[in-house]
Parts: sequence; C-alpha cells; structure tokens
Amino acid sequence: MTTPLIDRVCGSNFSYQHHALDRCLDDMAELGRTSVELWGVAPHAHVPRMSDADARSIRVAAAARGLDVACFTPEQVAYPVNIAAADHDLRRQSIDMFRRAAEVAVELGAPLLFLTSGRGREDEPREAAWRRSADALGEITAYAASLGLASVLEPLQRVESNLVTRAADAARMLDEVSAANLGVALDTVAAAAAGDTIDDYFAHLGERVTHVHLIDGSPTGHLAWGDGDLPLSGIVASLDAHGYAGLATVELFGDGHYALDPRPPLERSLRAIAAASAPAPDAE
Repeated sequence: MTTPLIDRVCGSNFSYQHHALDRCLDDMAELGRTSVELWGVAPHAHVPRMSDADARSIRVAAAARGLDVACFTPEQVAYPVNIAAADHDLRRQSIDMFRRAAEVAVELGAPLLFLTSGRGREDEPREAAWRRSADALGEITAYAASLGLASVLEPLQRVESNLVTRAADAARMLDEVSAANLGVALDTVAAAAAGDTIDDYFAHLGERVTHVHLIDGSPTGHLAWGDGDLPLSGIVASLDAHGYAGLATVELFGDGHYALDPRPPLERSLRAIAAASAPAPDAE
C-alpha cells in the first residue's frame, strides 16, 4: 500500500526568500516534514556563489533538525539562465551553472536535480531552440549521472517557455534526450494552465513522473491550497490511482504576500493535503 501523500510532502524554502534559511528549516521540522526541496535562490543557496563548504553547512543544518535535502532546484526561469538561448555564451554559462548545481546537490546530499527546458526566441523556429535545449539537457543529465544523481524536467507555463509546456512535450523531450536518470516533475499549476490533467501526464509518461509540485491556482498563481480553485481531492485521488509513490512539494509564490509570513499558508496547505490524503471512512 502506498504511503499517504501527506507523508511524502517535502518542506521547502519557496516563499522564505526574505527570511533566514534557519527559520525555514525550523518551521519545516516543526511542521513534521522529514525532507526538503531546496530552492537555489539568493541568499539561501545561490549557485554561482556557493562553495562546497556552503552546501555541506546546509546539509548539516538540515540534518540537525531531522531533515534531508531531497531535491535541489536552482533558480532558472529568469534571464540570463537559459539552456536554449540562441546566444552561445549565455547558453554555455547556463549549462555550466547546472553542472555546478549538480556538484552542489552532491554536497547537499540531494539525490535529485531539478531542470527546465529554457526557452527559444519567439521570432525563431521552435525546432531550433528545441534542439539546443535537448542537447543541453543531454549534457547536464550525463554529468549528473556521473555524480550519481537523478534529474527531473518540469514543464513550464507558456509565459515561461515556448518549449516544454505540456505532458506530451515532456514525453517527446525525454525520448530524445534518452537519459535513464531523467524523469518529469508534474506541476499542478503548469498542467492546469496547459489544459493537461493528472491522467494525461500518466498516459504520456507513466512511471517517468518522479516528482510533483502540488500547488493551487486559478488556474495559475502557485497559491496555497484554498486560495485557488484546483481540485485537490481529485488530484490526490488521481495520483493514488496511478500508483504515484514519489515526493511532492508545496511550491508557494502567490502574489508576494506569502513571503511576508510564509508559515501560515504552508501550514494551511499541509492541512488540506492531509485531509485529501485521508482514506475514505469505509476503507480498510
């Protein structure tokens, strides 16, 4: 029997960017989390400035609270990081950033590196940018594999990328990259924005869905559960029906107010997920 989803929800520093990382880790432990997805954002874990010792200090701080780092997610949906960039130097620097992020993940003790496809110019053929992205993902995942890491590719919203935005795009990219250590992260907001369902993701990808960002939206917004209108109970039921046994992270951004006092909306989201994860009264 699969462990209830609430027991597989990671803590994270999403929405804690204006607070000390120690406060975030304290909150995650107090909220009953045992693992965290670490967003590689300044000032907590900015990849270009992180030393191996910096990463190890985060690992130690997490472990002191009974936490492990389950996934490292470097900030990447912002200029100038773009593995599909037409500019050769920017693309090379972006790939090198992810190679360094893989090294940081090892020092953090994180077995999983989080990736996205980048984006092409809106005024160029999509296939040209697609090829740049696929080649870059091939290089990054090969390097990650050499370090013993798995990776996940997250489809983005169309405003964030013109490449991998749907489950079908993700399936095509995984087929082309053909890396045994590359899976897909299902983001409930990105899926809703693209018109995809949980069933669509599993129809296209099956067991290659290996991570989930579980957030509410209207349909977008990366909101706390209850602040949007996505069907949490139906989402959890669909994940269960497909035998999803991996981790999920509540990736809160919202309109910015979550960052002022990040714990209450996360706490509220965890309660909602716990309720949605509870077995039916007549279940054995």
